[in-house]
Parts: sequence; structure tokens; C-alpha cells
Amino acid sequence: MIHTDILEKYAELVLIKGVNVQQDQAVVVSAPIEGATFTRILAEKAYELGAKNVHINWSDDELVRLKYEHASDEVIDDFPSWRVQMMEEFAEDGAAFVSIHATDPDLLKEIDSKRVARASKAAGVAMKTFREYTMNDKVTWSVISIPTEAWAQKIFPDKSADEAVQALWDEIIKMVRIDEEDTIAAWNKHNDVLEKAYKRLNEKQYASLHLTAPGTDIEVGLANNHVWQGGAAVSEKGTVFNPNMPTEEVFTAPHKYRVNGTVSSTKPLNYGGSLIDEFQLTFKDGKVIDYKAKQGEEVLAHLLDSDEGAKRIGEIALVPDESPVSQSGLIFYNTLFDENASCHIALGKAYPTNVEDGAKMDDKQLDEHGVNDSMVHVDFMIGSAQMDIDGVYEDGKREAVFRKGTWAFD
Repeated sequence: MIHTDILEKYAELVLIKGVNVQQDQAVVVSAPIEGATFTRILAEKAYELGAKNVHINWSDDELVRLKYEHASDEVIDDFPSWRVQMMEEFAEDGAAFVSIHATDPDLLKEIDSKRVARASKAAGVAMKTFREYTMNDKVTWSVISIPTEAWAQKIFPDKSADEAVQALWDEIIKMVRIDEEDTIAAWNKHNDVLEKAYKRLNEKQYASLHLTAPGTDIEVGLANNHVWQGGAAVSEKGTVFNPNMPTEEVFTAPHKYRVNGTVSSTKPLNYGGSLIDEFQLTFKDGKVIDYKAKQGEEVLAHLLDSDEGAKRIGEIALVPDESPVSQSGLIFYNTLFDENASCHIALGKAYPTNVEDGAKMDDKQLDEHGVNDSMVHVDFMIGSAQMDIDGVYEDGKREAVFRKGTWAFD
């Protein structure tokens, strides 16, 4: 059983360094009902820090699966307008958004992938405006996680439910640094390390990155006037926050028309409650022209067919193999963790903030800079201790960025 003191320390970290809640600000929390104890503590701490209102969007894996099993096609294809209106109104009011991502990786493996794809598309279209608030950092937001039984037992199949949950808590505690005596100071130091890395890459302004590893040989062009980011972000109002906890990445926007080669996954991707594993994508002029997967190929096909932008990439992120998530040796079946163990790219929408003044650009201007647009943004892991990355300048000159999965810089 996890001690209340640890839950309180975690909640304070999420609210102070995650979304950096301000006096008289609303806080919106999306949480699994299995995490009610932690969510109540999070709400209490938010009020103590001055939040004017804490709204909880509860979810339940069992109810989600029941809906897919029994609801009519009309229901599956419809995303409730009241939910859209609620989230947009909170965003307009400047709320902070905490998302607790902790679903069963096998939740929908028996469900027709077409129904899941249709529901995902309906949600993507409906939530487009709200998504622009988060992806342009108009509001503060943070994605975190807590253990749930089904998820924990997927990671630790030889343990009982209680033992698996405790084991997962032990890992999360280390990875979000709440095992440190001064957690806030530890995060400040960590953010400084990531800032040093992304500032160095911003000085380089490579035209592209060339990634090679077993099954991977791909050149990823970078967007015009691209900006590398990592760790802490700054909202439109100037509030510093951490969008992901844990986080070990620095990332930027690829050029949507300048990606060529083949890339292979190194970890399973949990997409919409189904796993896609051991998959490979081939790109030409930025677009996926061929793909295959040992598991979940049909799910991958639906993902790529979400819209035109889903066949192009919107993010490339660099994560050294010595990341504590990687060194755990675990596969988490949860993108929040697995992406912080491995270099990764994302199919779909790019963050406009990854190009200079991108948050102020319209769709046409972003496209001219090579910034991809889509209703999806799905990270998948491609890095390993065998990955080499070269930075390529406009004149063709190359230099080492990664060697054997870690930074080659001095």
C-alpha cells in the first residue's frame, strides 16, 4: 500500500511543477476511477494552492469496453458536443489541465479496430479547437500516470495485483523524482539539463538528422526555423510548466515533405487500447508509402488512415539510452513512459511552438515551414543502444549527434 505522504508529495509536484496552478485558476483533471484516492488528494492540494474550482473528468476502462461492445454505430460515430463545449470553456477561462494516463494496454484487443478508429476520428475532429489550446501552450497542461491493476499486471505478469501495483508505484516514484528529499529542486536541476541539450541543438540548426540502427535508415528533414524544446515549457501567459512527468526528451518539428527512408519500432505502441508491435514504416518525401507490423497491423492501418496528416510525422525526439526509464529495463506499454526511454517520432500533428513564432502562424504559414497538421499525434519508439544519429547541415556537412544510443557531444 502506497503511503499517503508519497501521494501528497506527488500531487504537490504535479500542481507546482506540472501545471503550476495559479491563484483563482480552475484545474481540470482527467482521471481513471481506479485512481480516486490520488485524485481526491490532487483536488485537495489544488484548492490549498489557490485553485478556484477543480473539475474531474472520470473514466472507467470497463465502461469504455462495454460501450464499444454494445453501443450503436451512431453513438460510436458521435462525440458529445457538451464535452467539447465544457473543455473549450475551461480553456477559454485559462484553466490548467492534468491528464492521468493509466489505461489497460489490452483493453480493446478483442474490439473491432474499425469501431475504435471511427470513435478516435470523431473525437479528433470534435476536439480540434481544444487541442490547439494545449499544442500551442495557450494553457498549462501536464500528462502524468498512476498504477492501475490491469496495467501493472501487464508489466509485471508474475506478480499478484497488489504486488504489481506496488512494483509500478516504486518505478513511478523514481522516474518522477519524488524519492528525492527536495523534489522541486531535483526537477529544477533536471529541467536545466534538458535546457542545455536543446539550446545546443538550436544553435546547430541542422537541415536534417540521419538516423541508423538495426532496421532503421532514415533521414528526417527539420522544419524551417525549427525550435528544439524539452523539460519545462512556457504558456502564452508566461507560466512555466512541465507538460510531461516523467520527461527525458528534447524534441522538435520535422519537415513534413522531407522525410525519406525506413524506420523500425523498438517498443510496443499502445494505441487506443490495442497494441501495435514490431512494425516498420517506409517514407518517401515525408509520406508513409509502405508499412508492416507483426502485431496490430490493421490498427496501424486505421491510424495511418485517420487523415492525410497521419501519414506524415510531426515530431522527432531524442532520448539518451541512459534515461532512467530506459535503464529500468521495463516495457511500460504506456507512451508517457516508453517515449522517455527511447528516441521517438510521432505520426500526425506537429507542435506549432517547435518553429519560431509558430503559435502565431495560420495553417498556410505553418505548411510553408513544413509543419505537419493532423487530428492525431501518436508517438512511437525507435531508439536503442544501437542507434547512431548524424546532424546534417544545409551544405551537406555532417557531425555526430548520437553514438550507440547516447549524446556524442562533448
